[in-house]
Amino acid sequence: MKKRLFLDTNVILDLLGERDPFYNPIAKIASLADKGELILVVSPISFATLNYFIAKFESRKIAKEKLRKFKVVCEICKLDEHIIEKGLNSDFKDFEDALQYFSAVDSDCDIIITRNAKDFKKSLLPVLTAEEYLQSIKLK
Repeated sequence: MKKRLFLDTNVILDLLGERDPFYNPIAKIASLADKGELILVVSPISFATLNYFIAKFESRKIAKEKLRKFKVVCEICKLDEHIIEKGLNSDFKDFEDALQYFSAVDSDCDIIITRNAKDFKKSLLPVLTAEEYLQSIKLK
């Protein structure tokens, strides 16, 4: 069974913004997804946030084009009343992180990939950086 990796917004921004030194590990993970070796799951909130940041530094046109291309290699999870309710009633310090976490759980993800593991202290799912994940599967 293919691993389902939930990508936090910051690692997607590393990928689409080609931000060093974080780009290569997440690019390798995206390549594995493109080859069908694993499944990337992303929240709709991430798409909105990514569009905002990429358009700020590049252009709206480039932002949408990058998001269109990225959408091909990922699955977008649902964000519904049930997940909002869980987020509102959780112990997460940051509401967005709570929504990301409960979306990952609801989407049957195996791992959360982020650069800010501290944001997911309450997670029952493993939380890894892109590099840690690659090391865990012996691909660095």
